[in-house]
Amino acid sequence: MCRNITELRGLEPAATDDEVEAAARQYVRKVSGITHPTDRTREAFERAVAEIAHSTEHLLAALPERRQPPSTVPPLRRPEVRARLAARAAAVS
Repeated sequence: MCRNITELRGLEPAATDDEVEAAARQYVRKVSGITHPTDRTREAFERAVAEIAHSTEHLLAALPERRQPPSTVPPLRRPEVRARLAARAAAVS
């Protein structure tokens, strides 16, 4: 459905809360068609992200170990993405 959501199962080290939340956020953006929540949509949007992240954590915990790690690296583990996020955070500060 959404090519931008990377596989989290089988990562070493295991997927972080931030990675799970990012995947949930991308899913909610895709299915809702909302990329930037407004005051009217923010509560429902954030509630959906939290619920999907929670369900994802339970799913990952319940599945057996993978034999091989996923073929793609999650965005939050990519150096160029981390550098962009750090620059954005520094600009906001």
